[in-house]
Amino acid sequence: MSANTIEINRQMDKFAGHHSVWVFGYGSLIYKADFPYLQRRPASIAGWSRRFWQGSHDHRGTPAAPGRVVTIIPEAGAICHGMAYLITPAVFEHLDYREKNGYLRVAVEMAFDDADAATAGAADAAEGVVYVAREDNEAFLGEASEEEIARHIARSAGPSGPNSDYLTHLAIALRELGKHDAHVFTIEQYLLELIASNT
Repeated sequence: MSANTIEINRQMDKFAGHHSVWVFGYGSLIYKADFPYLQRRPASIAGWSRRFWQGSHDHRGTPAAPGRVVTIIPEAGAICHGMAYLITPAVFEHLDYREKNGYLRVAVEMAFDDADAATAGAADAAEGVVYVAREDNEAFLGEASEEEIARHIARSAGPSGPNSDYLTHLAIALRELGKHDAHVFTIEQYLLELIASNT
């Protein structure tokens, strides 16, 4: 599958006619909401794990030297925590472009983690969209050890800045949500050790 998924995503019609749609973010969408939204709520999706297995040719790397960013992979019993945004369908034009490097819109059930909102009458779950970079897209880099991934991230940069910033911002955002992600935090620790050894 081509790394450019804009046209494929435009053909998704599951939520056609809806005035608003929930979108689940598990990577940079957690901390960088550069789009208008109606609501923002911490949420999680079951059966998925976050992994730094996707190549980034357009944001945190280049076509010749892609960086590494997260996708989610199916995993029984896993829970992936992130942030959900309620958006109007017009926002998909921006998101499809932002996520064009191998990510496909996938329908998913998400559970909201903010108990206060739920007790105030808000729904505690909803169906929405998540962008997933599957292993059959051209930008997929695949599995590697956390140490190897940290070394890759340390040497990568692209139009959106150093790959290390992406990792650092994601780790900070997860801590602010009060969520632990062993994969992300282990890579972060290796990166910090690499930085310390080079100073």
